[in-house]
Amino acid sequence: MRIHDYLDLFARDQPESEFLVFRGRSLSYAAACAEANRIANGLIEAGIAPGERVAILSKNCAELILFYYGAFKAGAVPVPLNYRLAPREWAYIVNDAGAKLLVAQGDLAAAVAAVRDQLGSVRQAIAIEAAPPSGWRAWADWLSGQSEASPQNWIDDAADAYQMYTSGTTGLPKGAVLKHRAVASNVEQLRMFVRLAPRERYLIVAPLYHAAAAISSFCAISWGAALYIQEDFVPQHVVDALSAERINAALLVPAMIQACLVMVPDVAARRYDQLRMIVYGASPIAEETIRRAVDVFKCDFMQGYGMTETTASLTFLTAEDHQRALRERPQLLLSAGRALLGTAVRVVDDRDQPVPPGVIGEIVGRGPQLMSGYWNLPDATAEALRGGWMHTGDAGTMDAEGYVFIEDRVKDMIVSGGENVYPREVENVLFDHPAVADVAVIGVPHERWGEAVKAIVVAQPGSSPTPEELLAFCKTRLGGYKCPRSVDFIDALPRNPSGKVLKRELREPYWKGHKRRVG
Repeated sequence: MRIHDYLDLFARDQPESEFLVFRGRSLSYAAACAEANRIANGLIEAGIAPGERVAILSKNCAELILFYYGAFKAGAVPVPLNYRLAPREWAYIVNDAGAKLLVAQGDLAAAVAAVRDQLGSVRQAIAIEAAPPSGWRAWADWLSGQSEASPQNWIDDAADAYQMYTSGTTGLPKGAVLKHRAVASNVEQLRMFVRLAPRERYLIVAPLYHAAAAISSFCAISWGAALYIQEDFVPQHVVDALSAERINAALLVPAMIQACLVMVPDVAARRYDQLRMIVYGASPIAEETIRRAVDVFKCDFMQGYGMTETTASLTFLTAEDHQRALRERPQLLLSAGRALLGTAVRVVDDRDQPVPPGVIGEIVGRGPQLMSGYWNLPDATAEALRGGWMHTGDAGTMDAEGYVFIEDRVKDMIVSGGENVYPREVENVLFDHPAVADVAVIGVPHERWGEAVKAIVVAQPGSSPTPEELLAFCKTRLGGYKCPRSVDFIDALPRNPSGKVLKRELREPYWKGHKRRVG
């Protein structure tokens, strides 16, 4: 199965059904399929061969989801870029992927123009919704005259579908390569629980460059449902849509759910008669938050757990699991669920041996949804996929029923508002500041985002940097969500005999009183 097979099926069987809604514009399945074909033919005309990478930098919009499908049909491999990164970070990813074509939206096209001369592999640049910068083509002009007929090529399900970048502990992003068969497998696994009817609406407000939003969109389309796309997360707009726009299902990360509950005064007074389910994931959720959300929205809740390297989900906490938790076993609300169909999940020790129920170890998983590897990084691939198991870097336990509970992280990754932040990357930037002698970056509790990035800094002798100075320094070199929100100063970092910083010791004062050492 290829991802675009579902679009072709419903364009044939229910051509007039709504495919997406964005900014008040509705597009049918027939029109969406025709537009995806135009994009595919445009890529082929541009000389993009099957397997070659094409990058797209955009906030959520109709063109972004259509570009995914057009690239799939052409056999090209889309590389979605996180619009919250800094231009030099975009340049690294584009060059690492060897992307031959770059599409960018609006002001983002102008921002990336500043590093355009550094993008050695890019032969053509396309601008969406804007007057194109010098040397770029307008989206409408690029597609003008392209055929709406499906390309006459066959893309095998063993072909690469897309390449998503996830930051690494070395500070450099790694491109996780997902094949069509892996993504289609995860779609089928999730369809067992995320059941939609043709023409129902699924709210997509999480960014489509993210694995969770991408798989949710593909899953909705596999039912012939419609995507109701919002460009940015604005709590008021989300609540308005849930209550007034016939939304039947939604994907929201925990920080979004919390923001809707806290920042929209009349959220509990509204009716959500059409809303049947909210799927959440990307970070853990507080027990109090999920209890209030169930009370306010009065719909089913489901949670997926996984990572970009597993397409999206390894485990799932079903609606029935949530009901059981509220009825008789409240600790299940802290669980990430159980393994999906065709998936095996274990908790292992540092020798990759399974540990008994209740014992903390690293969560590992295997199944048809795993990535084929990291782009051009055979050693990192071999390490991550040791023995055929994806090593998540998350520390947790499994109970006798197979429910997984995330307790901490084997690696030091911070999850802030559903975004992964790797401390080493932030530390590398701070080390470039002349007043910084030593630094460690940790995640600390944050009511809205789950975790916030904090820098613990040792100043150079004779220097007195201020938090404001260091924060401003980071903002010129990192995407905003990676920048520390606070800076503390310390005389010396705690280290073990081998010199490794004892981050657990640094984190402990901030997490005192919290049940888990994650947000």
